[in-house]
Amino acid sequence: MTGYDGPSAVPPVRDAERLYDVVVVGGGAAGLSGALTLARARRSVLVVDSGRPRNAPAAGVHGYLGLDGTPPLELTAAGRAEVLRYGGEITAGTVTAAERLTAGGFRLSLDDGTAVAAGRLLVATGLADGLPGVPGLAELWGRDVLHCPYCHGWEVRDLPIGVLSTGPAAVRQALLWRQWSADVMLLRHIGPEPGDREYERLAARGVAVVDGEVTGLETSGGRLAGVRLAGGRTVPCRALVVAPRFTARAGFLAGLGLETAEQTAGGHVLGERVAADATGATAVPGVWVAGDVADLAGKVVGAAAAGVSAAAAINADLVEEETARAVAARAGLGREVLR
Repeated sequence: MTGYDGPSAVPPVRDAERLYDVVVVGGGAAGLSGALTLARARRSVLVVDSGRPRNAPAAGVHGYLGLDGTPPLELTAAGRAEVLRYGGEITAGTVTAAERLTAGGFRLSLDDGTAVAAGRLLVATGLADGLPGVPGLAELWGRDVLHCPYCHGWEVRDLPIGVLSTGPAAVRQALLWRQWSADVMLLRHIGPEPGDREYERLAARGVAVVDGEVTGLETSGGRLAGVRLAGGRTVPCRALVVAPRFTARAGFLAGLGLETAEQTAGGHVLGERVAADATGATAVPGVWVAGDVADLAGKVVGAAAAGVSAAAAINADLVEEETARAVAARAGLGREVLR
């Protein structure tokens, strides 16, 4: 394997395990786009996916040219069909551990007790959202509780929007969401008090500041109607903006020595991601990442593009390895002829 440092204690591929050129872990936009590209490159590809996409609660995917408004599960179903059409394989499951094989490549253990082997890995497992601990908030996540204005801002335009402050980035969030509605308020909650300049900027844009900790949400017909403050007061709002703590779903990579690192934006920590170069290549040779697992601030269309880029890099890496092997075999054949 390209970049392999030497043998390990891990045994070779077992007879019952099929060896794929690439196993893609995660079947969202990034994973399926990568799998499609690899399948069209005539690679043997397996996608392992749990079938629980993070964006499933959302009504539609937005900002995806030509597919704006497409329901997430509909987009996923179409992507799966395309991968299968080119000979790729898809299996339901969750990868629980990854090991490097003695002769190169990797073995992945699945939650059903089976295992598969791969020459290369493309990890597109996405991320987990660490939401503020306000009762009722998680149940409305992805519908009326939001974080990305470019994903959901148009859908809540001109509605009363509350921005839940849990850190210093809340003022910036409130000013950003003001682009979509003139009725935006900053809910102080447990966040720091804005400074004089921040108060001035908020006031200039007509953003009200509401003191008091938010202790719950008020709903009507299953939709957000307002937030309840510690003193019992209810403040009407139809959308609540939060700042989750994002964490890459990459625990199974620990066996390969691949760990997560903080990603920041505007001087504030967004969460933990798997670091990689522009192609998605990680610090572990043979392992690529794409989508939210590598970019916590990415969008669906960006994840799809990252999957394509990573797949192209993986195919090029495999071509280099196969060419080196062919050159060595040809040289060996030449020596045999000369004997």
